[in-house]
Amino acid sequence: MRRDRQAKIVATLGPGASSRNAISALFHAGADVFRLNMSHGSREDHRARCGVLRDLESATGRPIGVLVDLQGPKLRVGTFVRGGVDLERGQALRLDLDPAPGDETRVGLPHPEVFAAVETGNRILLDDGRVALRVEGRGDDFAQTTVEAGGRLSDNKGLNLPGVRLPIAALTEKDRDDLAFALEIGADWIALSFVQRPGDIVEARDLAGGRAAVMAKLEKPSAIDSLAGIIELADGVMVARGDLGVEMKPEEVPGLQKRIVRACRQAGKPVVVATQMLESMIASPTPTRAEASDVATAVHDGADALMLSGETAVGEYPAETVGIMSRIVRAVENDPLYDTLATAPEATGADAISAAARQVARTVNASAIVAYSVSGATTLRASRVRPDAPILGLTPKTESARRLALAWGVHSVHTEDAKDFADMVRRACALSKREGFAAPGDRIVITAGVPFGTPGATNTLRIAWVD
Repeated sequence: MRRDRQAKIVATLGPGASSRNAISALFHAGADVFRLNMSHGSREDHRARCGVLRDLESATGRPIGVLVDLQGPKLRVGTFVRGGVDLERGQALRLDLDPAPGDETRVGLPHPEVFAAVETGNRILLDDGRVALRVEGRGDDFAQTTVEAGGRLSDNKGLNLPGVRLPIAALTEKDRDDLAFALEIGADWIALSFVQRPGDIVEARDLAGGRAAVMAKLEKPSAIDSLAGIIELADGVMVARGDLGVEMKPEEVPGLQKRIVRACRQAGKPVVVATQMLESMIASPTPTRAEASDVATAVHDGADALMLSGETAVGEYPAETVGIMSRIVRAVENDPLYDTLATAPEATGADAISAAARQVARTVNASAIVAYSVSGATTLRASRVRPDAPILGLTPKTESARRLALAWGVHSVHTEDAKDFADMVRRACALSKREGFAAPGDRIVITAGVPFGTPGATNTLRIAWVD
């Protein structure tokens, strides 16, 4: 089950891909990690899909990552007497705390935090930006606005506040319950929505307790002001371009994507680029050329993984979508102009070994770099430097092997730790052959830590011939 590409693919499960056969088809088409979206579906559905993934993992012998995406706080307007209204440019609309159904003049907004945060002149976007309001005045329990961009506004549509940092925690009570559920079913990654500041990561990490890695979803422009601190505390990052695109100017999103990816690369944290990558394939068997270019750009930027949302969750061609994305990634990585852009090592022993392994593998034309790691941290440092040779990540912890399924270039294998140097070389050579990375006569580069089994003690580099 070795992949013939380095960047990974995350596929979202949903009504369009929930049966055992459909999930298996996604995996065999190229999906490496599967997303369970807590904004949709029942817990029974998510539990059953996770069970299918674990059965598939056992049947194929390949670690499969499971990412549970928490809903986060959702700002929504209330209801209308007739289910919706048609708003025209220039008309007045009052937002308030009154729960009574609204009309063309007012509508409820059950979020006092919004009224505390907005100021005169701020824009309020409704229904993913289809309707835009300008704040003319505000009080503790209302905001008086003028419609800048009109259209149909129906019950319970979402609300965005570009450039406004809201005094709202990233975790709601629902999210805390969902996080506990995610740990119960054995999730490997927890995606945290509505991250605005580094402190938003702290509670999620405390609740996860090391049982799952925490991924910060960057969907609020206010998070960019604290980007370095968020990356430092998170185990990984997702560039959630859908919400970013609502609150930012469209021309700003591509540059921001590159900035986030580079910052994550520098920190050695896995980064996922998400939203609308092959959106047209929800209803079409082929993507647009612009979508293919968008996927290619994310690969050139150096993203660890690319994520499919509605394309696999509710689309008509889920497996075909994964297959086409895999083909695009492979084509980019095989292009002569593709450059992995190695990141300079930090002043640590693990980075020194990882950088040396990259150079040695290139010099001796090694078939693979074999990285022993208990927690997976050292394997992530090897991925960070983007070597030419594929990375065989060996770990005695099943949880680490599953988390590493998200990392660029890493083929993770759950195996016993080495007992001594001789066992280290023997096991690395045997697994390199078994997993299809090396043939007799090939050379591999091995990194490990002595004493064996000690997390964070990578201090050894070895070149070995495969018998």
